[in-house]
Amino acid sequence: MEDILKATLLYDFYGELLTQKQKDVFEYYYFNDYSLTEIGEEFDISRQAVSDLIKRTENLLLGYEKKLMLVKKFDIQKQNVRRIKNLAEKIEKSVSSLAIESAVSEIKAIADEILD
Repeated sequence: MEDILKATLLYDFYGELLTQKQKDVFEYYYFNDYSLTEIGEEFDISRQAVSDLIKRTENLLLGYEKKLMLVKKFDIQKQNVRRIKNLAEKIEKSVSSLAIESAVSEIKAIADEILD
């Protein structure tokens, strides 16, 4: 299941860099849950050719991520936004002005990380 989620997330980020056939086969396999045989029949290619095309496409997507790291950066931003939310909740519950100043400083630092 985790492999499917990772592959589809990579596709969300880098899918437009694929050829139309790569996109179509990937979508049939991952999004429409077609078997290799069904995809082969749809595109008039062998089951093995479908398997090879899917593996090549997955490797392309992994290669794009290795070079561009957009998914990694996205995950870091999500973590930082969670930290911001937690700090805001601390501020909400806080009664000490020193605690508020500290939390606000950390919020600014996180915001700077996101902007860089």
